[in-house]
Amino acid sequence: MSTVCAVSTPLAEGGISVIRISGEKALEVAARVFIPFASFGSVLNMKGYTCAHGRVIDPADGKTVDDGVLTIFRAPRSYTGEDVAEISCHGGVFIAKKVLRICLENGCQPADRGEFTKRAFLNGKLSLTQAESVMDMISAQGEYTLRAARLAGEGKLFRDITSVKDRLIKILGELAAWVDYPEEDLPEVEENSLRHSLESSAQVLSGILKDYDCGMLLKSGIDTVIAGRPNVGKSTLMNMLLGYDRSIVTDIAGTTRDVIEESARLGEFILKLSDTAGIHETDDKVEKLGVDLARKKIEGCALVIAVFDTSVPLTDEDYELLEYVKSVGKNLVIALNKSDLGTVLDKESFKKYTAHVIEISAKQGEGTEEIKAACAEIFSLAGYDADSTVFVNERQKNCASQALNKLNAALSALNSGETLDAVTVMIDYALQSLAELTGECASEQVVAEVFSKFCVGK
Repeated sequence: MSTVCAVSTPLAEGGISVIRISGEKALEVAARVFIPFASFGSVLNMKGYTCAHGRVIDPADGKTVDDGVLTIFRAPRSYTGEDVAEISCHGGVFIAKKVLRICLENGCQPADRGEFTKRAFLNGKLSLTQAESVMDMISAQGEYTLRAARLAGEGKLFRDITSVKDRLIKILGELAAWVDYPEEDLPEVEENSLRHSLESSAQVLSGILKDYDCGMLLKSGIDTVIAGRPNVGKSTLMNMLLGYDRSIVTDIAGTTRDVIEESARLGEFILKLSDTAGIHETDDKVEKLGVDLARKKIEGCALVIAVFDTSVPLTDEDYELLEYVKSVGKNLVIALNKSDLGTVLDKESFKKYTAHVIEISAKQGEGTEEIKAACAEIFSLAGYDADSTVFVNERQKNCASQALNKLNAALSALNSGETLDAVTVMIDYALQSLAELTGECASEQVVAEVFSKFCVGK
């Protein structure tokens, strides 16, 4: 493979920028563009895991570009498994680009997206699942997603899948030996033992898939609609959750005519909030468009926070909203707002719509913790064990689902008395899906797709 380089830190002003070089000629390139102050003699003489303070130069004219630090990692004990040199220079955009250009002019090719991690995978330093965890760590937005990514990076998902594969390979070996060598008087495969092994394998895969939805919600955020009649405090609630004023708040009903969208963090959750127009009957054409859009947002969301003014009785429009949310089957939190003004509403009367009925005062900033607790309960995060769970991504989920379907088909064939050949075929298909999940037999197209989602420099 060619020697490649890229800026591995964000291309922005900061303390330092790091230009990473990896490949067979990485040290040669580094020797051309970096001169240590210390008497190493040459960069080529530096040992792995050592650093040198020195000057970055442009060999074209011999002039100093910057002073910095060179770090050397020798193959195979590097991130990529190749010789790696990293130049840490001052964190200016112009400086970083200039050092990168000099490296490109002296023997390097520009690295593609995820090039360094892809080389780590191809050189056997990481499994495909571990490689994918790198981007999950970079993009983690909460403690649970970070821990899950760390577990995957440490190989937990790979080990779990490998344990299933090993069990299935053993089963296939026993089945093949019994079918192919009948004259050897081998013991017949015992159906109960076979069934138990298949059920145990299916259970592991089911456990991995069980947390997929929760993982996606934690990673991507929960599409949340704040709904209610005009002037019940929807915009004030959105501003409270965001921690700053995003929606216009006035005493005039119908101020919000369009959908205002923003993301708010509540503990481990990210709520992708939509502050909608109040759902009510209106003859105003513009306002009616906002109401129609609010209904569409409810149909496509994962959570509705229905806001009601506790200081006034419910109207027909309030009941219409509750019945509509119930009819489309959405997760619902009822926020009884303006609790600081006293209430004329019976909290218990809302329980037929949802168990999550909370009293808040958005104006006073009261109710955030209660909404957070309701989300944790709705999306099964209460009591969640973040130290033992890996959240699979869409690709991994599809592979695991295919494998699980084939194992269930094998169990069905076994239970219905079909030949063991039929069972063997289903198990073999399951193995193929699991090998694709870990990357052991993933196609070049799959590998390319995985690393295309990385940033340049990682």
